[in-house]
Amino acid sequence: MDYKAKVLAGLLAATCVFSFIALILSIVNVKDVILPPSTKYGMVFDAGSTHTTLYIYQWPADKENGTGIVSQVEACTVAGPGISSYADDPAGAGASLKPCLDKAMEIIPAEQQRETPTYLGATAGMRLLREQNSTKAQQVFAEVAKAIGEYPVEFRGAQVLTGNEEGSFSWISVNYLLETLVKYSFAEKWEHPQDAEVLGALDLGGASTQITFQPGVAIEDENTSVFFRLYGTNYSLYTHSYLCYGQTQALKRLLAALHQASPSTAQISHPCYPRGYEENITTAELYDSPCVRAPSTPSAAQLLRVTGTGEPAACSAAVQELFNLSCGANSTCGFNGVYQPPVRGQFFAFAGFYYTFHFLNLTSQQSLKDVNSTVQAFCKKDWAELVETFPQDKEYLHNYCSTAIYILTLLLDGYKFSEHTWSSIHFRQQAANTDIGWTLGFMLNLTNMIPTEALGHVKGHQPSLWAGAVSCIVLAIVAGLVAGFLQCFCKTK
Repeated sequence: MDYKAKVLAGLLAATCVFSFIALILSIVNVKDVILPPSTKYGMVFDAGSTHTTLYIYQWPADKENGTGIVSQVEACTVAGPGISSYADDPAGAGASLKPCLDKAMEIIPAEQQRETPTYLGATAGMRLLREQNSTKAQQVFAEVAKAIGEYPVEFRGAQVLTGNEEGSFSWISVNYLLETLVKYSFAEKWEHPQDAEVLGALDLGGASTQITFQPGVAIEDENTSVFFRLYGTNYSLYTHSYLCYGQTQALKRLLAALHQASPSTAQISHPCYPRGYEENITTAELYDSPCVRAPSTPSAAQLLRVTGTGEPAACSAAVQELFNLSCGANSTCGFNGVYQPPVRGQFFAFAGFYYTFHFLNLTSQQSLKDVNSTVQAFCKKDWAELVETFPQDKEYLHNYCSTAIYILTLLLDGYKFSEHTWSSIHFRQQAANTDIGWTLGFMLNLTNMIPTEALGHVKGHQPSLWAGAVSCIVLAIVAGLVAGFLQCFCKTK
């Protein structure tokens, strides 16, 4: 081989070596490039009057008609009472949330935690505390915010929900889970179900109760009207929340009324408690809520002896006294003179409605006649028999008769369900394996306001290195072709 051929062969070999090195560097030197993540996360604390629960949700980055398709990942129950119970220990309210926040940090990917919107919504318990002592309510919220702020999440604040917000967000939850708002079709896309009948929502908490439904008439009172646009469809709803008519506060008001009607200031005969049941309670405990009207001539703090008599008819009469069933100026109303159009369609009754009726085995669409007979029979049982039958439920056992009769009175006399519409009420804890409550609806509505998905990071290659590697390879091929051509040319000479 002559001198020129050797030089060309050397250049070809060098070019190939450099091309190989560039290719190796392009594979090894990997850097972050921008690609969108497929999932977003959000968290909502439901700070109720009796307890707090943290719900963790996720939804795909691509939204459907402006609303995210949200699903529940986890529900973590916070140990201890509701945050309103920490009025005299606000730091305790914040500390109580930390175990559930720790659990959330194990679930949400670390790289997405700082972009996870996190809220705390307080309901009727904090509404009452705010009425009673706004300074203490602010202190509780401050400590809650401080505790959540210690975690790498996008905390967007703690707030007290209005009663209408609580009711309407629960309505969204129910209908989303039952696929009356949006449904995944056989065409493999999300569609609004044609002619889908939305359901009403009935919620019974510790301090308030809510009714929300889509009426068949125009809503006359704008204070009971709410509007939503979800999945490209408009919804006009009736909703109202009755503060102090939640289960805990209603039973406390009932006991206070019995106390004030009692001929003895130290003894209370309770027709809703089973025969043979007795308990002591102080007047300070009985009258510690703004829901409970104190006697006109308050006595010094004293111990009260409460004795159950197991009389369902007298219990029902006493419970009815908690309601003002006159409609006043309104042609149609629920109770206490609040406007309400006639109930319409199917309803989901959850929370306190479900728990009591589940205990009494009344969640299987029994007729109103069967429900009444079951409640009456239960209320006539004495305490010893109940404890023997339900030993594991002893803590709350004495209240089931009171609560059952209260629920029947609320639904029939208060919300105006009848024997004909009773079958439209479905007592449920979950739908589609997800807890029913306002938090899912809150998150669904929130996704309307979440900006276009921010770009996330995945591993990829630098374009400059790829370009260099490809250029070297092309150069090597060209050099090889030139070398071959010259070698052939030299031989012909």
